[in-house]
Amino acid sequence: MRFRILGPTQVVLADGREVPVGGPRLRALLALLLLDAGRVVSAERLIDGLYGEHPPRGAANALQSQVSRLRQALPAGHDPVEFHPAGYRLAVDPDDVDAYRFERLAEAGRRALADGDWPRASAVLREALELWRGPALADAIGPAGAPVQAARLGELRLAAIEDRVEADLALGAHGTLVAELRELVVAHPLRERSRGQLMRALAALGRPAEALAEFEDARRALAEQLGADPSAELAAIHLAVLRGEERGAAERALPGQLTTFVGREEELKRVGELLGERRLVTLTGPGGAGKTRLAIEAAGRVDGEVRFVELAGLADGSDVPQAVLSALGLRDAGLRAPAESGWQTTDRLVEALAERRLLLVLDNCEHVLVDTARLAARLLSACPAMRVLATSREPLGLAGEALCPLTGLALPPLGASALDADEYAAVGLFVQRAVDVAPDFTVTPVNVEMVLRICRSLDGLPLAIELAAARLRALSVAEVAARLDDRFRLLSTGNRAVSPRHRTLRAVVEWSWDLLDDAEREVARRLTVFAGGATLEAAGRVCGLPTAGFVDALTGLVDKSFVEMTGGRYRMLETVRAFCAERLAEAGEADQLRRAHTAYFLEFAWTASDHLRCAEQLHWLRRLDAERDNLHAALRRATAAGDASDAAGMVAALSFYWWLRGMRGEGARLAADVLELLGTEAPPGLGEEFALCVYNASLAGSGHLPSLGTQSSVIRSLDRPPRQPFLLYLSGISTGPPSGGAEDVDELMAELRRLVGPDEWINALGAMGSGSALMWSGHWARARAALATGLDGFRSTGDRWGTMITLGALGELAAWQGDPETAGAHMDEAMGLVEALGSAVDQADMLRTRGEIRLRAGDLAAAHDDFATALLLAQRSGAPEFVASARLGLAQVARVRGDLAAARRFCEEALTGGLTGWYVGEAARAEIILVLKEITEVEKVGAPPSADGA
Repeated sequence: MRFRILGPTQVVLADGREVPVGGPRLRALLALLLLDAGRVVSAERLIDGLYGEHPPRGAANALQSQVSRLRQALPAGHDPVEFHPAGYRLAVDPDDVDAYRFERLAEAGRRALADGDWPRASAVLREALELWRGPALADAIGPAGAPVQAARLGELRLAAIEDRVEADLALGAHGTLVAELRELVVAHPLRERSRGQLMRALAALGRPAEALAEFEDARRALAEQLGADPSAELAAIHLAVLRGEERGAAERALPGQLTTFVGREEELKRVGELLGERRLVTLTGPGGAGKTRLAIEAAGRVDGEVRFVELAGLADGSDVPQAVLSALGLRDAGLRAPAESGWQTTDRLVEALAERRLLLVLDNCEHVLVDTARLAARLLSACPAMRVLATSREPLGLAGEALCPLTGLALPPLGASALDADEYAAVGLFVQRAVDVAPDFTVTPVNVEMVLRICRSLDGLPLAIELAAARLRALSVAEVAARLDDRFRLLSTGNRAVSPRHRTLRAVVEWSWDLLDDAEREVARRLTVFAGGATLEAAGRVCGLPTAGFVDALTGLVDKSFVEMTGGRYRMLETVRAFCAERLAEAGEADQLRRAHTAYFLEFAWTASDHLRCAEQLHWLRRLDAERDNLHAALRRATAAGDASDAAGMVAALSFYWWLRGMRGEGARLAADVLELLGTEAPPGLGEEFALCVYNASLAGSGHLPSLGTQSSVIRSLDRPPRQPFLLYLSGISTGPPSGGAEDVDELMAELRRLVGPDEWINALGAMGSGSALMWSGHWARARAALATGLDGFRSTGDRWGTMITLGALGELAAWQGDPETAGAHMDEAMGLVEALGSAVDQADMLRTRGEIRLRAGDLAAAHDDFATALLLAQRSGAPEFVASARLGLAQVARVRGDLAAARRFCEEALTGGLTGWYVGEAARAEIILVLKEITEVEKVGAPPSADGA
């Protein structure tokens, strides 16, 4: 199906037939969902959109009714409306919605316009504008969000029209544009861009008087309605018409380019804006980032004279003024007063440029930085009409200097499809340069992951990408991707026409390395031990250098584009990091730095783990997220080096974090590697760490693992309070509660309290465990009291996770006791907490629990949606017991609906994989087998299904 909202709301089938949607409110609901196609729209937003500030009583039920009617209106087999815990989602490809397709085409046309590809820009923008059939969201009955969205789309439409007109003007179609532009100006008299385009078209047709009249009309309208004067851009067009000049017909003297310019739209816009506001703009960034190419593109769009000065070939900074003199076409002789005593080249430049309107591009300043900065300061102070655009790996350091830092080109997010990947500049550059040497090359579903790996490994650096693409002359994409570990040898040939320092990747980095002083080189090589960047505190501790000197050296590395600083973290591009890692090995410091890195992050992991059980939980989760790469790198290095104590300690410290973030698969793999190092029995002093390695490995269904016995034996084996109290929870879900039920749980917790003392979090966990055991034993009043005690304890500590799982248990208990309202309230609060935590595993668990509550209440559609979403989340998180439980829930819904075949299929699928070897998995398996037997009995006797027995 195709969906249209650029005009009256329509649903159109593949054969062109329109599907009647229904009344105004139903079309409004569809429009609201289409505005966020493919994304979940909250129920609150939909209610606000449909009913405004005064929704009817029971608005949630009214919304459900409208959603149900919309589902019925859509053709059978084409129901894309999905229920989600947070609202509803229209599961359609955004490209099947005309508004999304319009925005994508308009953006592509704008990029073509920026690249100077006028024919493509005109064609693509026309295709985008043909999608419009009237005002956007024309028949949506005043939903709160639609007027804003309609206005936004309308503004984008006008911008696309103006972009298309700009392309047509460049193609010389002035005569055909005047009538259209006059209509635009009448409809939007304050839009200066359209007015300027009309003036240019009229002037090009030999009608300057009409063009000047348009300016006067614009000036009068702006003054009367806004009390403002025309913009500088419109005034410049007015002046050009008065002088009879053609805009942009100025001498440029820029190097010609043999290839198309790819990406950098935002940076190009920023440079243009800066050049309009400031007199000195410097493009900074690492070697190979494309500073020179961006400077040439930006300078080519500037009105007036432009001169380009290449400084890379200079051996001495004293030659800089002479290089500028030569680029300007000026000779030593012939300037005024050439024989005057002490008359220097710089003075001659000042004399020649004093009244000249000029943009001077100084390219590759880093190795002659001091002399370049000195010359730029002199010229800018003495020549008020001159501007300077410089490229350098570090700033010139002058007052008033505006910086535009460059890193790599835009990269697709993880999981991008072959179609989506092409839209990102890094991939687009790779494809264009690949086609130069392999004309049949395209990005396909088969090779997209390898293309993305190449672009990501090279940090999106244009030079590195171009060198890699050139290798496709002799290697396949897979072979290039496989050889990136030896990137300096792989990317060792390039364009012979460029300077030697740009012909190979190693030469690019060596050029920057040679510009560092000794302290900067020491810090640069030591920073390579970090994965994913470092905070200032971490970098200082691990590098082990005196604070003052270290900060100065680190600042120098940032200034010289050897290190990036974003969001308070210092990061090296992977190519730079690989080069500096070689220098670290050559210095013999690799093992020393590895140990320092591991020690720092082991201490950090334990500190963070303690804070995960208190009110600062979310803050420390974010800190752990930021350091995840470093933590896992430290763990892997300790394991590889045979440091059993550090490796096992890191697994223990990270166990609760892995659970909260739903990282069971990765945690299990890391823990299994450590177990191979530890052996089959706990080494002396590492009993707790050994147990946590076993439990983490078992959670993802790893192979044969050492047996730890019951939860009781694990707790009684401790000779000290557990440093990682989450061990108690993992041991419970892995081995099950004591066989004697709630009484044995109480006895076990009493022993634990004697060991650990009055620990509020552990006591809350124990109360929650006792309450769960009592609930399953049928002692509901005692269960509720114990769970309430656990809930109070977790809330007192500030632990959202403990609060959430206890609320889930209370919700289940309330449902069992026939109190759906209380159950729903508990589950709503629990779902809010799980959303704040961002744990996919816990979200799957809570959705499964809510699904069971809704199934018991007879709300089959909502229960089905909960189980289906839980299944998806559990599959992504590698949680086999929740995968099985979600499938069991879907089986129960199917059974109640009378679809026994589907119920059996879901049960049989639930029995596959990962449910043996630990308590929760075994319990799920036993329940599934029981339900299968019940299904068989129903099939035999034909008894009607029942939700109560589910």
